[in-house]
Amino acid sequence: MDPALPLSSREVRTEAPSRSNPGRLLYPAAAVLLFVFMLLGFQQFYLRGQGYPGHPLAPPIKGLIIAHGVSMTLWVILFLVQPLLIVSGNKRVHMKVGILGAVLAVSMVLLGLYLPIQTTRFEPDVTLWGLNRVHFMAIPIFAILTFAGFVTLGIRNRRRPEIHRPMMLLATLAVIPAATDRITGLPELYAAGIWGQLFGPFFVAVLTGVVFLLVKWALTRAFDRWLALGLTALALVDLLIMRIAPTDAWGQFATFLVK
Repeated sequence: MDPALPLSSREVRTEAPSRSNPGRLLYPAAAVLLFVFMLLGFQQFYLRGQGYPGHPLAPPIKGLIIAHGVSMTLWVILFLVQPLLIVSGNKRVHMKVGILGAVLAVSMVLLGLYLPIQTTRFEPDVTLWGLNRVHFMAIPIFAILTFAGFVTLGIRNRRRPEIHRPMMLLATLAVIPAATDRITGLPELYAAGIWGQLFGPFFVAVLTGVVFLLVKWALTRAFDRWLALGLTALALVDLLIMRIAPTDAWGQFATFLVK
């Protein structure tokens, strides 16, 4: 940098590489996509106050379902706002809003662990992905625990953006199947195939993560090892969840939780 340049010229030179970076809008773009997934998946909840597919919310747990839906909606909105703050240069605001995100994440985990138990108590006769309600409990419970793990890693590395950003993306991918599994016609595209058998409702989230990793690699010419490692962990956890869910051991443990 030439010290003889006026301050304004030096600022332009300093900021230009960031503004011309082809990957700078990737995280906002991913956030927009997940936001659209959420809107499509929960449209009956937003527009009619109903569960999927058009079922009324069970009165004993209606308040709990609404609280859970609101918390997840706020999380995805926050996930959309945060990278936009970074892109616009509002890092200080981004960090302050992050405190709200941490509190919101805790509420999501608590609601996400409690709601499947209560739902099984009041809506026991439902079969999803070939699983009865007791066995299906493994999917939301382990998904929210996976979310908690990635959020924890993201918060611990909040001053290391190369780790923080992918961890928060992976945390959101861990819970977005709750929405993608409710998008009419989408699960039918893969449910009967090998990917549906392996990943169940998690397939779209894993696929989204893989596409994001490849696009980021192509645009930036740099392989994101933290995202790749986290995505590998997410895929393995999702595979494991689908293997655990139908087992007798899980069924007995889930029944104990319900009772």
